[in-house]
Amino acid sequence: MEVQQFYYDNKIVKNFLYATMFWGIVGMSVGLLLAFMFMFPNLTDGISWLSFGRLRPLHTNAVIFAFVGNAIYAGVYYSTQRLLKARMYSDFLSKFNFWGWQAIIVAAAITLPLGYTSTKEYAELEWPIDIAIALVWVAFGANLIGTMIKRRQRHLYVAIWFYLATFVTVAVLHIFNSLELPVSALKSYSVYAGVQDALVQWWYGHNAVAFFLTTPFLGLMYYFVPKAANRPVYSYRLSIVHFWSLIFIYIWAGPHHLLYSALPDWAQNLGVAFSVMLLAPSWGGMINGLLTLRGAWDKVRTDPVLKFMVVAITGYGMATFEGPLLSLKNVNAIAHFSDWIIAHVHVGALAWNGFLTFGMIYYLVPKMTKNKLFSIGLANFHFWIGTLGIILYTLPMYVAGFTQALMWKDFNPDGTLVYGNFLETVNEIMPMYWMRAIGGSLYIVGACVMIYNVVRTIKSGSTIVDELAEAAALTTVSKHRTAGETFHTWLERKPIQLTILATVAILIGGIIQIVPTILVKSNIPTITSVKPYTPLELEGRDLYIREGCVSCHSQMVRPFRSEVERYGEYAKAGEFVYDHPFLWGSKRTGPDLLRVGGKYSDNWHLNHMYDPQSTSSGSIMPSYSWMVRDKHDRSDIKAKMEAMVTLGVPYTDEEIENADALMDAQAEQIEKNLYTDPDFAKNYEADKKYAADNGEDFIEMRDREIVSLIAYLQRLGTDIKVKETGEILSDN
Repeated sequence: MEVQQFYYDNKIVKNFLYATMFWGIVGMSVGLLLAFMFMFPNLTDGISWLSFGRLRPLHTNAVIFAFVGNAIYAGVYYSTQRLLKARMYSDFLSKFNFWGWQAIIVAAAITLPLGYTSTKEYAELEWPIDIAIALVWVAFGANLIGTMIKRRQRHLYVAIWFYLATFVTVAVLHIFNSLELPVSALKSYSVYAGVQDALVQWWYGHNAVAFFLTTPFLGLMYYFVPKAANRPVYSYRLSIVHFWSLIFIYIWAGPHHLLYSALPDWAQNLGVAFSVMLLAPSWGGMINGLLTLRGAWDKVRTDPVLKFMVVAITGYGMATFEGPLLSLKNVNAIAHFSDWIIAHVHVGALAWNGFLTFGMIYYLVPKMTKNKLFSIGLANFHFWIGTLGIILYTLPMYVAGFTQALMWKDFNPDGTLVYGNFLETVNEIMPMYWMRAIGGSLYIVGACVMIYNVVRTIKSGSTIVDELAEAAALTTVSKHRTAGETFHTWLERKPIQLTILATVAILIGGIIQIVPTILVKSNIPTITSVKPYTPLELEGRDLYIREGCVSCHSQMVRPFRSEVERYGEYAKAGEFVYDHPFLWGSKRTGPDLLRVGGKYSDNWHLNHMYDPQSTSSGSIMPSYSWMVRDKHDRSDIKAKMEAMVTLGVPYTDEEIENADALMDAQAEQIEKNLYTDPDFAKNYEADKKYAADNGEDFIEMRDREIVSLIAYLQRLGTDIKVKETGEILSDN
C-alpha cells in the first residue's frame, strides 16, 4: 500500500483565527456601543456615520460574517484537511477566500456607516459587495469539493456533510435574496416587492441563521467535541437522522418570522408546522453532542475547552427549543417585535456561536504552536465571566420582552389602552437595558482576556507552520454499492452525489413556499387606492432606508385589538405592492409607523428629527440633526423611477420627465407648512440673514433632506380609508 507524505496548510487556519479574534472584538465593541446608546441616545450626537441606525447593521454583519464567518473558515479548513487526509485542493483558492472575505468585511465597515444599505436584515450590503460575496463563497465551495475529490479517506465524516450543506444552501439563499436592480454604483432596489420581498427575505434571514450560524457549527461540534474529549461520537445513526431531517425541515421555517402579518395564511401555517418539527432534529443533534462526552465528565470539570463546548451545545439546545416555541402563534403574538427576540437571538449568538468559537480557539492554538495554553486559570476566568455576561445580558431582555408585551396589550375597563403612550413602556424597561450593557461588557472583557492568553501562548510556542502528515493513497472508489453496504455508507464516499441530494433537500421547501407567492396573483390582492410614491416621497423613503429607521420602527400593524387601537387599521397585503424593499421591521424600540401619515404636523416631524426629546419627553431616539441641515442630492430621481418601472411600478413617462418639477412643488408646500410655526419662521429667517451677511451659501429648506423624509412619513398609511365597522379584533 502506497503511503504518501503531504503538508496540512496551517497558515490559512492561522490567518482565519487571527481574523476571528480581531473582528470579534470589533463587532462586539460596536454592539456594546449600541447597548449604551439606549441609555445615552445622543452619545454620538451629530455624527451621522456613528448614528444608531447606521451602526446597528454594522454590528450584526460584523459579528455574523466577520467574527463567526472567519471562525467557520478556520474550523472548516483545519478539520477538513484532517478528515480527508489531504491538503486543501488549492492554496490559491484558500488565499483568495481569506483576502477576499477580509476585503468584503472592510467594504461593509465603510459602506454601512456611510448609509449605503439595502436595509434587508443580515443582507444589508449593496449589490457590488453581494457579487463579491458570491465569488468568494464559490471559491470556498470549489476548494472544499476539490479537496473531497482528491482525498485519501474513503468515507466522508459527518462534519463534512454539514460543511457541504452549508456551502450549497448559503449560495442559494444569498443569490436569490440579493436579486436587485442597480440604480448607481452603491444603490439598488430589490426585485421583489412588499409581501413577496418579506417572504424571500425571511426565507433567507431565518436560514442564514440555520445554514451560516448553525449547520457549519454543528459540523465543527462533530469534529472538535470528540477530539477535545478523546471520545467517539455518541451515535452514528443519530447523526444521519440529524443531518437529513435538519436540512430538509429548516428551509421551510422562515415564515414564522411573519406570523399575523400580511403574508398569506397558508404560508404562515407552513412555517409554523415545520418550525415545530424542527425541535426533533435540533435536540437530536444536541443530545448527540452532549452524550459524546459520556465518560469524560471529569475532564470537562478541568478542561476549559470542553467547558466552553458544553455551554455552547447547551445554548444551542436552549435556542432551538425556543425557536419552535416562538413559532407558535399564541406565543409569537406576545414575543414578536419585543426584546424577547433579542434575548433569544443572543442565547444562540453568545453561547452557541461565541462559546464554541472560544473553545475551538483554545483547542487549536496550543495544537498549532506545539505548546501548552499560557494560562488555564485565565481561560477558566474567561469561561465564568463570559457565562455571567450571557446571563446578565439575556435574562433582563426576557423580562423586558414580557414587560413590553403585557403593557402593549393592557386595557382599561372602558376599552381604552392603559399605556396609550408608547414611551411609558420604554421608561419601564430602562433598568433592563442597563443590565444588558453590563452583561455585554463582561462578555467582551472575557474575549479580551482570551486574546491576551492566546498571544502569550503563541509567543512562547513554535511558529505556526504547515504540518507534515502521511496517509495511504485512496484506491479507486467503486461506483456501485458493495455487498452489505447501506445506501448511506455508499453515499458517504460520493461527494458529488451527496452534494446533489443535499441541494434537492433544501430546494423543495423554498420552491413550494416562494414560487406560488410570486406567481399566483391572488396571494396579493390589489387595492385600487394604493398608488406609487411621488418622486419626493421615493427620495424620502431612500433616506429612511439610509438612516436605518427600520431597525427601531416596524411598518406592520397586526390584526390585534391592542395594535389597531394604538396604531390604526391592520396592514393589508395590497398596501405594499410598490415597496422595493419591504420595511416591515422586526423590532419595536419605537412605535409602529405604518399609519403615521397625517398624525403629526410637518413641524412636529422636523423638531422630532432634530431633537426627539423636545417632542417626546423620555424618548431614547437619537438626534438626526444633519438631515435638518444638509442639502438633499436628488439628481438620481429619474434613474430611480425608471428602475421602479422596470420592477413593475406604473410611473408614466410624463411623471418621470417632470420628476424635478413635481419634487419642487411638493417640497415648497412642505416648506410653507413649516412656516406656520412662528419659532421656525423666526429662526429660519435669522439663519438666512446670517448666511447673507457672512457671504455663506444658504440651503433653502425645500432642498434639505428633512423635507423629503417628511414627505415620505406623511404619506405612510394614507392610501387606504377604513370605515368604522365596530368590528372587534382578536388579541391573541
